[in-house]
Amino acid sequence: MEITAAIVKSQGSEFELEKVTLDEPGAEEVLVKIVATGICHTDMVARDFIMGSPNFPVILGHEGAGVIEKVGSDVHHLKVGDHVVLTYGFCGECEICRTGNPAYCYEFFDRNFSGADIEGHHHHHDHEGKDINDNFFSQSSFATYSIAHKNNVIPVPKDAPLEILGPLGCGIQTGAGAVINTLKIKVGSSIVISGTGAVGLSAVMAAKASSATVIIAVDINDDRLAFAKELGATHTINSLNENVREKIREILPNGVQFAVDTTGRSEVINNSLNSLAPVGEMAIIGVATKPLELETNIFLTKGYKIKFVNQGDSVSEEFIPKLIKMYLHGQFPFDKLIKTYSFEDINQAVEDSEKGRTIKAVLKIGEYSK
Repeated sequence: MEITAAIVKSQGSEFELEKVTLDEPGAEEVLVKIVATGICHTDMVARDFIMGSPNFPVILGHEGAGVIEKVGSDVHHLKVGDHVVLTYGFCGECEICRTGNPAYCYEFFDRNFSGADIEGHHHHHDHEGKDINDNFFSQSSFATYSIAHKNNVIPVPKDAPLEILGPLGCGIQTGAGAVINTLKIKVGSSIVISGTGAVGLSAVMAAKASSATVIIAVDINDDRLAFAKELGATHTINSLNENVREKIREILPNGVQFAVDTTGRSEVINNSLNSLAPVGEMAIIGVATKPLELETNIFLTKGYKIKFVNQGDSVSEEFIPKLIKMYLHGQFPFDKLIKTYSFEDINQAVEDSEKGRTIKAVLKIGEYSK
C-alpha cells in the first residue's frame, strides 16, 4: 500500500514527507493506522547518528498510537479495530524477557535500532523500489501507517483519548517507571529528580501519585521548575544559581532517599549521588553521549544502589494500561506536557522540542472513531 512517511535522508537533515510503499504485515505483525505519535529525544539522537542508529535514509518515530487495520496469521490477542499504543520491541523468548525484563532483551538493539526487522527485511520502499531503513523501535511511527510486531502492540481502552497516548510507549513510561517500577518509592519518601523534560516531569507526577512527601526538581530553566511545582514538586533548585548539594542538605540534612537522573551528565549525576542518604537508591535514565565519571568513595560505604534504567523497567502490556487508569482517575495528568502539531509541521515540532519551547510534541496524523 502507498503511505506518507517522514524520511531522514542524511545525518542531521530535516524530515521530508514523501509517498512510500509499505508491505503487508507478516505472520507475527500488525498493520496500524497511526492516529498520533510523540517526538522523543531518541529520535533526534538517531537522526544525528550519535548512537548505534540505522543508516540513511530512515523512517524514525517510536511513540505511535493508532487503530489496528490488519493482523497476521499468528496474532491471536489483537484484532482489527483495537486501539493500541506502540512501544519498544523485544523477543519475548530469551531468559531476560521470560524473567520480566523485556527492556533488556538480548535482541533489544536488533529489534529497535538495526534499521530492519529481526530477519533483516525492510517494510518500506521508495518509488524506485529501493529499501528504506525502518523498524525503528519495531514501529517507525513517523508515518500514516506502521507495521509493528505483536509483542510491542499494547491494546488500550477506547474511552481513553488515543490522540495523546503515544508518548506512554516510551518517554512517559520511562520517567514514571523509574519511580514506580525501579525505585518502588513508598509513601512518605523523599526523591530528587534532575531534568524537567518530559521524562523528568513524568517522574515528578509518578512520585506525587506514589505519595512521596519531598519531591525536589532540579533544572536550569525557571519556567520548567515552576511547572514542576504545578505537577507535584515540593521544592525546586536552579542549578545555575544554587549549589545543588548544599540546597538538598538544607531541605534534608540526612540526605535524600531516592534520586532519578534524566540528563546523562556526570556533574548532574554526581550532585544527586552525593546527596543520597545511607542506603539511598538512584535511577540513571539519561542517554549519555560520553562515558560517565561517577564520584563516590567506597570507604565506609553508605550502601547506595545505582541502576541504569531502560524504558522505566516497564512490562508495557501491564504498565501502560495502569498509567492510563491513573490518568483517567486524575492521578497522572500527563496531558499537561503535550503540545500537538500537524504531521506537515514535523520539523517545527522538532525545533520546538530541541529548543525547549515544547515539553512533549505530538504529531496528529490520522483520524479515528471515538
